[in-house]
Amino acid sequence: MSLLFQFLFLFTTLFSTSSNGYKPGDTAVDFNLKSVDGKMYSMANFKDAKGYIVVFTCNSCPFAVKYEDRINELAKKYSKKGYVLLAVNPNDPTMKPEDSYELMKERANDKGFVFPYLFDEGQKIYPQYGATKTPHAFLLDKNRVVKYIGAIDDNSEDASMVKEKYLENAIAAMEKGIEPTPSVTKAIGCSIKAKKQS
Repeated sequence: MSLLFQFLFLFTTLFSTSSNGYKPGDTAVDFNLKSVDGKMYSMANFKDAKGYIVVFTCNSCPFAVKYEDRINELAKKYSKKGYVLLAVNPNDPTMKPEDSYELMKERANDKGFVFPYLFDEGQKIYPQYGATKTPHAFLLDKNRVVKYIGAIDDNSEDASMVKEKYLENAIAAMEKGIEPTPSVTKAIGCSIKAKKQS
């Protein structure tokens, strides 16, 4: 049974990451999503941005929770360098009540989020990006060209044990005008909770 499970996990991982959504070099769609402050946000709001860090995350996933402080620190660090971090909750609250808009507001307030925390109402945006996990990071340049997709770093369990800061390394490469290596890593987290089709 365990071998079958491992095979199915590998099969779904390979095909869920390769078949849909963006690849490095693609131009990402902009969006207009409601944040926990009640305002609507899109990348077009930040015309002078050097780039965009879009992170699909949520309240409920244990992996996402472990990354909350790291995401907040990334937003603080890179906003000073001209980058905009936008966090998007892709989960359907009928499938995961902890990820409702009201509880997003509470979470953002409790954690002191310094970035827009957006609700993908109707789940229209995450499939276009090809996000499959929470968290799942996408780095875009100022023209919304995708430069990096995947994990924020190489240790979801312990921030103090991180050896490879994939997302930050990709930003550094972009700053130098070179392509990030790697440009894609495997996102580690919870599957996105999609509404069941009737």
